Amino acid sequence: MTLLDVSDGFDVHDYRTKLKLVKQDRGTMYLENRESCRCPACERPFERLFVSEKRDVTFNSAPNGPICLVRTDDQLLVLTH
Repeated sequence: MTLLDVSDGFDVHDYRTKLKLVKQDRGTMYLENRESCRCPACERPFERLFVSEKRDVTFNSAPNGPICLVRTDDQLLVLTH
C-alpha cells in the first residue's frame, strides 16, 4: 500500500492510477481511493480525499467515520476513513 507523500506538497498526478477523480471545480478536488493508498497523517488506508487550495471550505454533511486533516504549504487535504 502506497503512503501519500506530502513532504513537498501534494500532486494528484503522482497518484493518478491509484485515485479516481469524482468531482473537480476551481481550487478543489474530490477523489476516491482505488488502490488502498495510506493516509499521510495516520498511515491507515482511507476511502475519500478532498483537496482544496481555497482559504476556507464549508461541508454540508459530516462523514460517517474518522477524518484526518493534512496541511501543505498550498493545500488542505481532508481524508475520510
